[in-house]
Amino acid sequence: MTMSPAPLFPTETGPAAARHEGLTVFVRGLTLQAGIGVYDHEHGRLQTLVIDVELTLAPGPVERLADTVNYETVATAAQAIANESHVALVETFAQRLALACIEDPLVRRCVVRIEKPGALQNAAAPGCEVVLSR
Repeated sequence: MTMSPAPLFPTETGPAAARHEGLTVFVRGLTLQAGIGVYDHEHGRLQTLVIDVELTLAPGPVERLADTVNYETVATAAQAIANESHVALVETFAQRLALACIEDPLVRRCVVRIEKPGALQNAAAPGCEVVLSR
């Protein structure tokens, strides 16, 4: 007698049935160089940004890459923003990246946190966090 594995998303109901409430996809510690800053000494040079992105997706089975968000698309979107032109504010960069991420119809909520190490003396990393949802 061969036993089948339990389904990942059971159809039965009752106290033993698992309920899939959501899926979170994240990219942490993405480090890239960007032209960023409002001060004259920040123009014409690249600075390090450390980016964390957390995406909350609608609940459902994930069997194919098309059922989720590819981590590479998050990194590619961040690099594209860095490559476009100088960005004055970290907040602007974070908002642009969040907007790019939430364009994916699977994404219900997006949190983008950006740190700018070295921008503030005696601080590990100043930065900001942008949260978008639908």
